[in-house]
Amino acid sequence: MSAKFHIKRGDIVEAIKGKDSGKTGKVLQVLGAKHRAIVEGLNQIKKHMRKSQENPKGGIVTKEAPIALANLKLKEVGVAEKRLKKVKGIKK
Repeated sequence: MSAKFHIKRGDIVEAIKGKDSGKTGKVLQVLGAKHRAIVEGLNQIKKHMRKSQENPKGGIVTKEAPIALANLKLKEVGVAEKRLKKVKGIKK
């Protein structure tokens, strides 16, 4: 049985805790087993990449790391129109 979350892919969310509190972004992926989500522009980390055929120069790459769902607040619902009616306080 899978758990239901208040946030789904495509929603616009705001971080309410942590170093990125107050910032907003679009949910790219929800990791259900870990109760975390990857949000565009939030929780940026620097990853050191080794040289490879895909990345011939290597170097340092900035990317988003997962953030706990408890630290996110729903700002705007994504594509699904039916969810708009269920979520209170959200306007079109």
